[in-house]
Formats: sequence, structure tokens, C-alpha cells
Amino acid sequence: MYQWSEEQLMIRDAIRQFVDKEIRPHVEDLEHGDLPPYDILRKMFATFGMDAMARERFKKQIEHAHSVEEAKAAGLEPPAKPAREGGSDPSMQLIPIIELCRVCPGMVTAMGVSMGLTAASIMSRGTIAQKERWVPELLTMEKVGAWAITEPNSGSDAFGSMLSTARRDGDEYVLNGSKTFITNGPYADTIVFICKLDEGNPPEERKILSFVLDAGMPGLEQSKPLRKMGMHSSPTGQLFLTDVRVGRDRLIGETEEVPSGGRDGAKDTFSMERSGVAAMALGIIEECLELSVNYAKERVQFGQPIAQFQLIQEKLARMEVARLNVTNLVFRTIEMAKAGASLTFAEASAMKLYSARAATEVALEAVQLFGGNGYMSEYRVEQLARDAKVLQIYAGTDELQIVAIAKDLIRR
Repeated sequence: MYQWSEEQLMIRDAIRQFVDKEIRPHVEDLEHGDLPPYDILRKMFATFGMDAMARERFKKQIEHAHSVEEAKAAGLEPPAKPAREGGSDPSMQLIPIIELCRVCPGMVTAMGVSMGLTAASIMSRGTIAQKERWVPELLTMEKVGAWAITEPNSGSDAFGSMLSTARRDGDEYVLNGSKTFITNGPYADTIVFICKLDEGNPPEERKILSFVLDAGMPGLEQSKPLRKMGMHSSPTGQLFLTDVRVGRDRLIGETEEVPSGGRDGAKDTFSMERSGVAAMALGIIEECLELSVNYAKERVQFGQPIAQFQLIQEKLARMEVARLNVTNLVFRTIEMAKAGASLTFAEASAMKLYSARAATEVALEAVQLFGGNGYMSEYRVEQLARDAKVLQIYAGTDELQIVAIAKDLIRR
């Protein structure tokens, strides 16, 4: 794959029209008026049948899961995983991300954490009953999801510095702790809460467990949205748990004996999130490049359009190089998904590292090209520069991506 197909371009144009009609007029309220993005996202899902496709995919996944369980119980060979169908073309999931990020990247973060991270963590390790209980409404955005791992004292060292705990009490668990920087935290209906099992042993020896919580549970407090540098359309908040009692049915997998103490599940989720950053970065880069080219043609200084100056041309050329490179990374992701292959953790880290840096550099260069105008919120490059920066921070900082890539190289 070296370019979008005609069908993909038709879908892209349709989504672009929706964005122009339904989102651009509300950007100011999404950015500064405390308008949650969820109703607009639900309208997009309904408009393009994304909710119906998600329900159909989930139905087939659950049917296959039941078939596997029945085969195991009968001592038979489990049926093969069904082949990918046209309706689940990975490009159909990435194109909306790219188009949304051209205008309002925060909406993608809100959507991705809900139907991506939260749902994926339950789908990857949960029981069939747990999947049926919580996942369908997350995949369709009927309910908002949050994935809670970061704590006030733990950023990059998510597991080592984790203080949140689960303590056994008969057939139940009692959860305590606090989480911060949680996307969708203020409005989440369903929360995956990651913590350590406290058995009186040292914190570094404790198992990592994940529980599914519902908003309104006694002892669970969700803060108001936090004020941030960027991604204003993605509500971020804190969670506080004080003696929240849950049954084993809310423990993902309904067992404490999960691979690597639950770390593998979180690692898989991080890998998925990191590879998705490339699509987000591409949207930001495309929009910044288009805005910059148009501005350079129209802005006149020293008697001629600034596009005629070589230093401006260099900026535009570097933006185009970044666009080409990130586009190729997105195309590679699509082709691998079609082939049933997955990115390694190091590959996902490499993709995120490059894409996040490219988007941030392009957005800041766009501000520079616009000069004083670029520093004003009236011009959209100001918002895109603020939004791009967090791509180098969340889902693992640039520094952590470098460590993951280097460790993989050294192990070879």
C-alpha cells in the first residue's frame, strides 16, 4: 500500500465533510467552553454506522470465544480465528483519527481511551461474561471509559511507584488509592482501575491486578476536569478510591494468576496506544502543512509572498518530509493488521517516538512561519502546537520509547 484507495478517499472525504459541519463550528466550545466531546462522537458513530459495525464485530468475537470454550470443554481442537472481513478494515479505524486530529486532536484521545484502551484491556484479559457485560457499550461510545494507571507519584515508573492497593476481605476486595491525569476521568461510566494486591508483602513483590468499576460506586470520587496546556477537548481528571468494595466478578479475568502479574496486559495496551499515535500525528502534520502553505502564499513581506523566501521553503519542505514518513508508518500499520501481524513493543515505541517528535516539530515550525499571528489563538496553528506536545508525553515519554527500542536492540 503506497496510497489511499478510491474507496478510502471517499470515506475520508465524507468524514472530512462531517468534521467541517459538526465539529469545526464547535471548536471554541470544545477548547474553552467546557463542552464534553461525547455527544458529537456518538453522532459521528451513528452517521457512519461505526456503532453498528462495532456491535457486529463484537458479536462475532464473542461467538468465536464461546466456540473456543466449548471445544476445550469437549477436548477438541479450538476453531481458528475468523478471517478479517471488509467491515473491519483497519484503515476505517485510522481515517477518522487522522481527520479528527486535523481539527480537534483531543476528541481522538477521548475516543481512543474509551473504545480503545478501556475496552481493549477487558477484551484481552477478561472473561466472556465480563466482555459481554462492559465492552459493547464502550465500543459504541454509549458509555465512556477510562483506563486508570497513572498516580501522583508514578509517571514513567507506573508499576514501581504504584501505591493503589487491593486488599482481600472474604470473597471481596477493598480498593484504595488515587489516580491522576486520567483521560475521561470526570465523565467515565466504566473505569479500569489498575492496582497492587496487598498481602502484607513488600510493594515491589505485589501482583498487579485490574478491576472494572462503574461510576457512582460508594467510595469512588471523580474530580472535575483539570486545566491543561493542550488537548482541551479531552477531559482529564483525578480518581479517588476510599474503601471501594468489589466482588471477584469485577477482577479482570476473575483470577489473580494472570501473566506477569497483569503487567503484560498493560504492556499490550500501551503498545496499541503507541502505534495509534502515528495516525494522530499525521492529522496534525497534514493540517499544519496545509495551513502553512496557504499562509506562505498569501502573507506578503518585503514586497513579495513569504513563500518565495528560501528559509520559508525549507520549513515547508521539512514538513512535507515528515508528512511522507508518518504516512508510510500509518500505511505499514494498516498492511500489518490486514496480514494478521502485530507490531512488537519496540516497533510501536519507535513509531510513537518518531511520529510524536515529527508532529511537535512541524506544529512549532508552523507557529514560527506564522510569526506573531501563529502565537495568537485566532490562528489554528497555536492550538495544534499545544495539542501536539502531549504526544511526546502520554503513553510513555520520548525517553521511555528510546529505552524500549534500545533494550530490544541489545537483546538481539
